[in-house]
Amino acid sequence: MKKIISILAMLVIAMSFQSSVKASYSNQPIHWGFKKSQNHEPPSAGEELNLLLENYGTFYLGDTSKKEIYLTFDNGYENGYTGQILDVLKEKNVPATFFVTGHYLKDQPDLVKRMAEEGHIVGNHSWHHPDLTKVSDKRLRKELDSVKNETERLTGQKDVAYLRPPRGVFSERTLALSKDLGYQTVFWSLAFVDWHVDQQRGWEYAYDNIMKQIHPGAILLLHTVSKDNAEALEKAIDELHEQGYSFHSLDHLMASKMNLDEPYLFELD
Repeated sequence: MKKIISILAMLVIAMSFQSSVKASYSNQPIHWGFKKSQNHEPPSAGEELNLLLENYGTFYLGDTSKKEIYLTFDNGYENGYTGQILDVLKEKNVPATFFVTGHYLKDQPDLVKRMAEEGHIVGNHSWHHPDLTKVSDKRLRKELDSVKNETERLTGQKDVAYLRPPRGVFSERTLALSKDLGYQTVFWSLAFVDWHVDQQRGWEYAYDNIMKQIHPGAILLLHTVSKDNAEALEKAIDELHEQGYSFHSLDHLMASKMNLDEPYLFELD
Protein backbone atom coordinates (compact mmCIF):
# COMPACT_ATOMS: atom_id res chain seq x y z
CA MET A 1 0.00 0.00 0.00
CA LYS A 2 2.80 2.37 0.91
CA LYS A 3 4.49 1.52 -2.39
CA ILE A 4 1.32 2.39 -4.33
CA ILE A 5 0.95 5.67 -2.45
CA SER A 6 4.59 6.47 -3.17
CA ILE A 7 4.14 5.80 -6.88
CA LEU A 8 0.98 7.93 -6.97
CA ALA A 9 2.80 10.73 -5.20
CA MET A 10 5.60 10.58 -7.76
CA LEU A 11 3.08 10.71 -10.59
CA VAL A 12 1.39 13.75 -9.06
CA ILE A 13 4.75 15.48 -8.68
CA ALA A 14 5.69 14.63 -12.28
CA MET A 15 2.36 15.91 -13.60
CA SER A 16 2.68 19.06 -11.53
CA PHE A 17 6.17 19.59 -12.92
CA GLN A 18 4.95 19.17 -16.50
CA SER A 19 2.08 21.58 -15.84
CA SER A 20 4.44 24.15 -14.36
CA VAL A 21 6.79 23.83 -17.34
CA LYS A 22 3.87 24.18 -19.74
CA ALA A 23 2.50 27.13 -17.81
CA SER A 24 5.89 28.82 -17.89
CA TYR A 25 5.40 29.60 -21.58
CA SER A 26 3.47 32.79 -22.14
CA ASN A 27 0.58 32.52 -24.58
CA GLN A 28 0.20 36.28 -24.91
CA PRO A 29 -0.42 36.86 -28.65
CA ILE A 30 2.27 38.79 -30.51
CA HIS A 31 1.54 40.20 -33.95
CA TRP A 32 4.69 40.17 -36.05
CA GLY A 33 5.73 43.61 -37.19
CA PHE A 34 8.64 46.03 -37.45
CA LYS A 35 9.58 49.44 -38.76
CA LYS A 36 10.09 49.10 -42.49
CA SER A 37 13.59 49.19 -43.92
CA GLN A 38 14.90 52.31 -45.63
CA ASN A 39 18.14 53.02 -47.49
CA HIS A 40 19.11 49.33 -47.53
CA GLU A 41 19.26 49.23 -43.72
CA PRO A 42 17.86 46.01 -42.19
CA PRO A 43 14.83 46.45 -39.91
CA SER A 44 14.84 45.38 -36.28
CA ALA A 45 12.08 43.91 -34.15
CA GLY A 46 13.73 45.25 -31.00
CA GLU A 47 16.09 43.69 -28.49
CA GLU A 48 13.44 41.97 -26.37
CA LEU A 49 11.65 40.33 -29.28
CA ASN A 50 14.92 39.43 -30.99
CA LEU A 51 15.98 37.56 -27.85
CA LEU A 52 12.67 35.69 -27.67
CA LEU A 53 12.95 34.61 -31.29
CA GLU A 54 16.56 33.54 -30.86
CA ASN A 55 15.64 31.37 -27.89
CA TYR A 56 13.33 29.31 -30.10
CA GLY A 57 15.37 29.18 -33.30
CA THR A 58 13.09 31.65 -35.05
CA PHE A 59 14.35 34.17 -37.60
CA TYR A 60 13.26 36.97 -39.90
CA LEU A 61 16.61 38.01 -41.37
CA GLY A 62 19.49 36.38 -43.16
CA ASP A 63 23.10 37.51 -42.90
CA THR A 64 22.83 41.29 -43.06
CA SER A 65 26.50 41.60 -44.01
CA LYS A 66 25.81 39.90 -47.35
CA LYS A 67 23.62 40.99 -50.24
CA GLU A 68 21.61 37.79 -50.12
CA ILE A 69 17.83 37.59 -50.52
CA TYR A 70 15.33 34.90 -49.56
CA LEU A 71 12.04 34.82 -51.46
CA THR A 72 9.03 33.39 -49.64
CA PHE A 73 5.41 33.20 -50.73
CA ASP A 74 2.26 32.51 -48.72
CA ASN A 75 -0.31 30.32 -50.51
CA GLY A 76 -3.69 30.25 -48.82
CA TYR A 77 -5.67 29.78 -52.02
CA GLU A 78 -5.09 30.01 -55.75
CA ASN A 79 -5.94 33.10 -57.77
CA GLY A 80 -4.39 32.15 -61.09
CA TYR A 81 -0.89 33.62 -60.68
CA THR A 82 1.25 30.93 -59.05
CA GLY A 83 2.02 29.26 -62.38
CA GLN A 84 3.24 32.59 -63.76
CA ILE A 85 5.39 33.12 -60.66
CA LEU A 86 6.90 29.64 -61.03
CA ASP A 87 7.63 30.35 -64.69
CA VAL A 88 9.60 33.46 -63.76
CA LEU A 89 11.51 31.70 -60.99
CA LYS A 90 12.44 28.89 -63.36
CA GLU A 91 13.57 31.26 -66.10
CA LYS A 92 15.66 33.32 -63.66
CA ASN A 93 16.99 30.28 -61.74
CA VAL A 94 15.75 31.74 -58.45
CA PRO A 95 14.73 29.57 -55.47
CA ALA A 96 11.77 30.25 -53.22
CA THR A 97 9.79 28.82 -50.33
CA PHE A 98 6.02 28.45 -50.65
CA PHE A 99 4.12 28.27 -47.36
CA VAL A 100 0.92 26.36 -48.09
CA THR A 101 -2.32 25.66 -46.24
CA GLY A 102 -4.45 22.53 -46.21
CA HIS A 103 -6.91 24.13 -48.61
CA TYR A 104 -4.12 24.84 -51.07
CA LEU A 105 -2.77 21.30 -50.86
CA LYS A 106 -6.21 19.84 -51.57
CA ASP A 107 -7.21 22.39 -54.21
CA GLN A 108 -3.91 22.70 -56.11
CA PRO A 109 -1.95 19.44 -55.82
CA ASP A 110 -0.36 19.83 -59.26
CA LEU A 111 1.05 23.26 -58.43
CA VAL A 112 2.42 21.95 -55.13
CA LYS A 113 4.07 19.07 -56.97
CA ARG A 114 5.54 21.51 -59.46
CA MET A 115 6.99 23.65 -56.66
CA ALA A 116 8.89 20.66 -55.32
CA GLU A 117 9.85 19.27 -58.73
CA GLU A 118 11.41 22.60 -59.69
CA GLY A 119 13.54 22.67 -56.56
CA HIS A 120 11.54 24.99 -54.33
CA ILE A 121 10.78 24.38 -50.66
CA VAL A 122 7.20 23.72 -49.60
CA GLY A 123 6.68 25.10 -46.10
CA ASN A 124 3.92 24.77 -43.52
CA HIS A 125 1.27 27.48 -43.16
CA SER A 126 -1.12 25.27 -41.09
CA TRP A 127 -4.11 23.29 -42.33
CA HIS A 128 -7.00 25.66 -41.51
CA HIS A 129 -5.04 28.94 -41.12
CA PRO A 130 -6.13 29.59 -37.51
CA ASP A 131 -4.64 31.92 -34.94
CA LEU A 132 -2.29 29.38 -33.38
CA THR A 133 -2.35 31.16 -30.02
CA LYS A 134 -6.07 30.32 -29.74
CA VAL A 135 -5.85 26.58 -30.35
CA SER A 136 -4.83 23.80 -27.96
CA ASP A 137 -1.47 22.07 -28.13
CA LYS A 138 -3.21 19.01 -29.58
CA ARG A 139 -4.95 21.06 -32.27
CA LEU A 140 -1.75 22.90 -33.13
CA ARG A 141 0.07 19.61 -33.64
CA LYS A 142 -2.75 18.36 -35.85
CA GLU A 143 -2.72 21.58 -37.90
CA LEU A 144 0.98 21.16 -38.64
CA ASP A 145 1.04 17.38 -38.96
CA SER A 146 -1.80 17.43 -41.49
CA VAL A 147 0.09 19.80 -43.78
CA LYS A 148 3.33 17.89 -43.32
CA ASN A 149 1.77 14.52 -44.11
CA GLU A 150 -0.11 15.74 -47.18
CA THR A 151 2.96 17.59 -48.49
CA GLU A 152 5.05 14.45 -48.10
CA ARG A 153 2.38 12.39 -49.86
CA LEU A 154 2.16 14.78 -52.81
CA THR A 155 5.81 15.67 -53.27
CA GLY A 156 7.93 13.06 -51.52
CA GLN A 157 9.52 15.95 -49.61
CA LYS A 158 10.37 14.38 -46.25
CA ASP A 159 11.70 17.43 -44.47
CA VAL A 160 8.86 19.93 -44.07
CA ALA A 161 10.95 21.96 -41.67
CA TYR A 162 9.78 25.56 -42.01
CA LEU A 163 6.67 27.11 -40.48
CA ARG A 164 5.05 30.46 -41.05
CA PRO A 165 2.34 31.19 -38.47
CA PRO A 166 -0.96 32.32 -40.01
CA ARG A 167 -1.32 36.10 -40.04
CA GLY A 168 2.06 36.36 -38.31
CA VAL A 169 0.42 35.82 -34.91
CA PHE A 170 2.43 33.84 -32.37
CA SER A 171 3.34 33.51 -28.70
CA GLU A 172 6.17 32.06 -26.69
CA ARG A 173 4.05 28.93 -26.29
CA THR A 174 3.53 28.46 -30.04
CA LEU A 175 7.21 29.06 -30.74
CA ALA A 176 8.21 26.50 -28.11
CA LEU A 177 5.74 23.88 -29.30
CA SER A 178 6.64 24.40 -32.96
CA LYS A 179 10.31 24.00 -32.13
CA ASP A 180 9.56 20.80 -30.20
CA LEU A 181 7.79 19.51 -33.31
CA GLY A 182 10.93 20.13 -35.36
CA TYR A 183 10.05 23.40 -37.09
CA GLN A 184 12.00 26.56 -37.77
CA THR A 185 9.51 29.40 -37.54
CA VAL A 186 10.20 31.91 -40.30
CA PHE A 187 8.92 35.48 -40.32
CA TRP A 188 9.98 38.19 -42.76
CA SER A 189 11.77 41.52 -43.00
CA LEU A 190 10.10 42.88 -46.13
CA ALA A 191 6.39 42.94 -46.85
CA PHE A 192 3.57 45.22 -47.92
CA VAL A 193 -0.19 45.04 -48.34
CA ASP A 194 -0.56 42.81 -51.40
CA TRP A 195 -3.24 40.27 -50.48
CA HIS A 196 -6.43 42.19 -51.29
CA VAL A 197 -7.28 40.76 -54.70
CA ASP A 198 -9.85 43.49 -55.35
CA GLN A 199 -7.39 46.27 -54.53
CA GLN A 200 -4.49 45.57 -56.86
CA ARG A 201 -2.69 48.75 -57.93
CA GLY A 202 -0.47 47.73 -60.83
CA TRP A 203 2.96 46.11 -61.04
CA GLU A 204 4.72 49.36 -60.15
CA TYR A 205 3.20 49.25 -56.66
CA ALA A 206 4.78 45.88 -55.88
CA TYR A 207 8.04 46.74 -57.60
CA ASP A 208 8.41 50.07 -55.79
CA ASN A 209 7.68 48.53 -52.39
CA ILE A 210 10.31 45.86 -52.91
CA MET A 211 12.92 48.37 -54.04
CA LYS A 212 12.21 50.82 -51.22
CA GLN A 213 12.51 48.16 -48.52
CA ILE A 214 15.22 45.88 -49.89
CA HIS A 215 18.28 45.30 -47.72
CA PRO A 216 21.04 42.70 -47.23
CA GLY A 217 19.71 39.49 -45.71
CA ALA A 218 16.10 40.27 -46.61
CA ILE A 219 13.43 37.62 -46.24
CA LEU A 220 10.63 38.75 -48.54
CA LEU A 221 7.00 37.84 -47.95
CA LEU A 222 4.82 37.96 -51.05
CA HIS A 223 1.34 36.57 -51.60
CA THR A 224 0.75 34.57 -54.75
CA VAL A 225 -2.83 35.82 -55.06
CA SER A 226 -1.46 39.22 -56.09
CA LYS A 227 -1.51 40.12 -59.77
CA ASP A 228 0.82 43.01 -58.95
CA ASN A 229 3.42 40.63 -57.54
CA ALA A 230 3.21 38.25 -60.49
CA GLU A 231 3.72 41.07 -62.98
CA ALA A 232 6.49 42.79 -61.00
CA LEU A 233 8.54 39.72 -60.09
CA GLU A 234 10.70 39.44 -63.20
CA LYS A 235 11.51 43.14 -63.22
CA ALA A 236 12.33 43.09 -59.50
CA ILE A 237 14.64 40.08 -59.85
CA ASP A 238 16.50 41.67 -62.75
CA GLU A 239 16.95 44.97 -60.91
CA LEU A 240 18.11 43.29 -57.70
CA HIS A 241 20.65 41.28 -59.65
CA GLU A 242 21.85 44.55 -61.16
CA GLN A 243 22.28 45.92 -57.63
CA GLY A 244 24.47 42.96 -56.71
CA TYR A 245 21.95 40.91 -54.76
CA SER A 246 21.77 37.13 -55.06
CA PHE A 247 18.84 34.84 -54.29
CA HIS A 248 19.13 31.81 -52.02
CA SER A 249 16.90 29.20 -50.40
CA LEU A 250 16.04 28.95 -46.72
CA ASP A 251 18.09 25.74 -46.65
CA HIS A 252 21.09 27.83 -47.66
CA LEU A 253 20.33 30.23 -44.82
CA MET A 254 20.00 27.42 -42.29
CA ALA A 255 23.23 25.83 -43.47
CA SER A 256 25.07 29.12 -43.01
CA LYS A 257 23.55 29.61 -39.56
CA MET A 258 24.72 26.12 -38.59
CA ASN A 259 28.15 26.61 -40.19
CA LEU A 260 27.58 23.71 -42.57
CA ASP A 261 29.08 23.33 -46.02
CA GLU A 262 25.83 24.42 -47.64
CA PRO A 263 24.52 20.98 -48.65
CA TYR A 264 21.12 22.29 -49.68
CA LEU A 265 21.97 24.89 -52.28
CA PHE A 266 19.27 25.37 -54.92
CA GLU A 267 20.17 24.03 -58.35
CA LEU A 268 18.27 23.52 -61.58
CA ASP A 269 19.22 21.01 -64.25
